[in-house]
Amino acid sequence: MNGSLGDRDVLIVVDPQCDFCPGGALAVPQGDVIVPVVNTLARRFAHVILTQDWHPAGHASFAGAHPGHRPFETIEMAYGPQTLWPDHCVQGSTGAAFHPGIDIPQVELIVRKGYRAAIDSYSAFRENDRKTPTGLAGYLRERGFERVTVCGLATDFCVFFSAIDAVAAGFATAVALDASRAIDIDGSLERSLAAMRAAGVALLA
Repeated sequence: MNGSLGDRDVLIVVDPQCDFCPGGALAVPQGDVIVPVVNTLARRFAHVILTQDWHPAGHASFAGAHPGHRPFETIEMAYGPQTLWPDHCVQGSTGAAFHPGIDIPQVELIVRKGYRAAIDSYSAFRENDRKTPTGLAGYLRERGFERVTVCGLATDFCVFFSAIDAVAAGFATAVALDASRAIDIDGSLERSLAAMRAAGVALLA
């Protein structure tokens, strides 16, 4: 990506939080490596939005809330399949804070997600029932944005679902892969990349 972008472009940085970086409760391999890349990318955008995983203690997506189950197992919830995670990004915790190296002073909006105790929310646009909106699409339309670039953690979960939903909401969508890292559970990265290509997401190296 070259040059600076205008008032129809917005960068969405997904969950650049301490718990998703090495040493955190749900560390994405090399999650902290993206921080300077994200900072550099963000300088090209006049408009930047951050998302923040923001779970209450005992959230339904936590393996600890389901006796007999372990992290990274998938169970059926009322809204469909749900991967169980270690407790992470608990509201007000150090792990839920943004990585201290994130330096994007022009951030205009922080979208918190996963704050409803009974349902997880990977996407910046919709919760995991794939129906309940966060309101972000309406916000972007009212602001007049047309093009969305997504980056952050993790490529194969929250970045993936955010990108897919951005396309579904009618925005031209790209994912900056060099400013993202994946968890990659049982081939989830390759599946997510293929699904994004099929949906028309531009994958930027």
